[in-house]
Amino acid sequence: MKRESEFLGGDGAVIDHHKKFGALGRFLELRLFRHRLPVLFFFLIASLFFGYQASQLRPDASFQKMVPVLHPYIANYLKYENELRPLGNIVRISVETTTGDIYSKEYLETLKKITDEVFYIPGVDRGNLKSLWTPNVIWLEVGEAGMNGGQIIPQGFDGTPSKIEQVRTNVERAGIVGNLVAMDHRSAIISVPLLETDPDTGVRLDYGQFSERLEKLIRKKYETGNIKIRITGFAKIVGDLIHGAKAIGLFFAVTFVLTILLLLVYSRCWRSTAVTVLCCSLAVIWQLGIVRLLGFGLDPYSILVPFLTFAIGVSHAVQNINTMAIERLSGRSNIEAARQTFRMLFIPGTIALLCDAVGFSTLLVIKIGVIQELSISASIGVAVIILTKMLLLPVMMSYAGVSDACLRHQERKQHSKHRIARMLSCFAEPRYARAAVAVGLILFGAAWTMSRDLKIGDLDSGAPELRMESRYNRDNAYITSHYSTSPDVFVVMVKTVPGECGSYPVAEAVDRFQWEMENLPGVESTASLFSGMKKVISATNGGDLKWYALTRNRYISNAAHKALPAELYSNDCSMVPVLLFLTDHKATTLSAVVAAAEKFASANNDATTQFKLAAGNAGIEAATNIVIKQAEMQMLLLVYGIVALLVWWEFRSWRIALCIMLPLYITSVLCEAIMAKLGLGVKVATLPVIALGIGIGVDYGIYIYNRLEHFLGAGLPLKSAYFETLKTTGAAVGLTGVTLALGVLTWVFSDIKFQADMGLLLTFMFIWNMIGAIVMIPALAALLVPHRVVPLHEIKFGQLVQ
Repeated sequence: MKRESEFLGGDGAVIDHHKKFGALGRFLELRLFRHRLPVLFFFLIASLFFGYQASQLRPDASFQKMVPVLHPYIANYLKYENELRPLGNIVRISVETTTGDIYSKEYLETLKKITDEVFYIPGVDRGNLKSLWTPNVIWLEVGEAGMNGGQIIPQGFDGTPSKIEQVRTNVERAGIVGNLVAMDHRSAIISVPLLETDPDTGVRLDYGQFSERLEKLIRKKYETGNIKIRITGFAKIVGDLIHGAKAIGLFFAVTFVLTILLLLVYSRCWRSTAVTVLCCSLAVIWQLGIVRLLGFGLDPYSILVPFLTFAIGVSHAVQNINTMAIERLSGRSNIEAARQTFRMLFIPGTIALLCDAVGFSTLLVIKIGVIQELSISASIGVAVIILTKMLLLPVMMSYAGVSDACLRHQERKQHSKHRIARMLSCFAEPRYARAAVAVGLILFGAAWTMSRDLKIGDLDSGAPELRMESRYNRDNAYITSHYSTSPDVFVVMVKTVPGECGSYPVAEAVDRFQWEMENLPGVESTASLFSGMKKVISATNGGDLKWYALTRNRYISNAAHKALPAELYSNDCSMVPVLLFLTDHKATTLSAVVAAAEKFASANNDATTQFKLAAGNAGIEAATNIVIKQAEMQMLLLVYGIVALLVWWEFRSWRIALCIMLPLYITSVLCEAIMAKLGLGVKVATLPVIALGIGIGVDYGIYIYNRLEHFLGAGLPLKSAYFETLKTTGAAVGLTGVTLALGVLTWVFSDIKFQADMGLLLTFMFIWNMIGAIVMIPALAALLVPHRVVPLHEIKFGQLVQ
């Protein structure tokens, strides 16, 4: 017969429990329980320190953190950031009159006040601000005396009917209807380029504060019954995300209360519930404090990490409560039960948490700042849980113990008929195992087929990060429907020899490029320096359309060049931006534009003229989609490979690793199928979900098989061993899944759509991974893992109560 400390591995190997516990485990157990008061004092001091650091955290979001700055497209954009600022990170403020049109003294004076108000908001690039009142918006006209021009609203404007009529004429002559003036002439746009950093102080733009200033100084101050204010742009999206994220505190409070109630119902013990919640709350405080020390802030993505940290901590602590109650019921004292709990859970718990950390850390392959910070922040949270759950919780439980009510509840559970456990244990029989695996394969096949429709990027118009009924998306819908110039701008930069950006060879190449792009589905129109030059050349020749063309005459082209705004070319005339106005920024549209632009560039680039992608909001989103597509497979291979390696290292069996990993893969494919059916693309908000689901979902399998392995080691056949596993830890595993799902389910009610999407998908993965582990692991084990059947007289029944 084997020693009590031995049990059979899945491949029939004898594994020593104490050897598995390891020298590190024995060392930690000895030090922890011999010096309990110093350990508690250390955690108290550390918690006070990290709590102070956490209180200093502030919202933090920046344009460059939200985009893949290492991608060549973004590198090209950043190289010409100053020249492209009017085409990149801008805010558009629409000022609509509900009575008549914009050609009234009252409206134009209101527009001037709003323009002046915006001009002085910190973060605005004042030199490139555009409005009917700014001097950089002009009209041009060719008359008998030559070319005339001037500001849209002339000097000395006094609101008299003649001046109002002059403004109307200037708007028509400037050709800004559909751009700065609505097609129905009932609203006008103020175009507000932003500076990412203050040139005087070097302080980064606070998008949350900037958005609040827009609301307070513009919308609330000037919106009346006769005036409607609408605001769009990247900065407003981020500001609304930060504002919506503030409600996350309420969701955390709801999650906190529901978790306490759930633990009380499960354990019937105030003491163990209070100790568990305290340890998990300390993990959140430590995580936030360390994040603050690393110089990070809270952005709309990382603000979700405390939920995950708390949920993961509680889900693992449930195993401690369950094991502690079993050990106390067997007659051990509080400290003996705590030590035995530590021995039994240290290795599987640590491996499970390491798998969680792997799931988070693989997000680092996505070279986007907010996702990498989320990865680091979440990995810190898991590392802290290893300290608070694996070290602090057993020490505190050695003092608190469990209540008599908890012991009575545990005893009733042990003497119950366990109908559900008995039913589920049937999946360990070959005939039921085959049926379960067959159903799993059918689900996998159907999900895999549906997941082929999954797209990369956004599938909705507007700001998909926010709900369709949000104020931002309503504002965006109004501007899109009332202005002919699309808000989705894809910019291609044409690099030339300095001083030659207006030369005929460049003009001819750009003209051909514009023609090809204008004939591409998804492109509404194009614009460039040469579009303006054609108009100027035609205008200087009596408006004759025969002259609406490019010219090889350098004197004519130079004259036309100088008559156009400087934003259409770089300071040293070495770059010309070509603007493509798209119907939308959906993934299919962006993919087609990128493919066509890249094809033209590869065929036409030479030593003097090079077409470089991409800037504009659509260009930046296209780069983001490319990065996500490249990182998706790499991330999945890493997370599956490393988690499988950790599982193999824990159980020393590739068959067992396969039993635990296959249900995770089926769940991942099911999640992709759900995303495809719900119209959710793979993007910055949804890609992390699969990595998190795999890393955290493997916890169920590790805890289940660790306990199953113990009963197999006692000599029980697989079905009986699994029945005993479910009796002792099945409810705890179920509660683990419910607790994890509860931690993210409240996100579904967030005003921020990507948080709601993440909450829905993670809830599905956590619950389905739990179901898959409970059903598929014994079924796969019955078919894949050989088990040695021990004769009845050799079974050592003393092991069954451990």
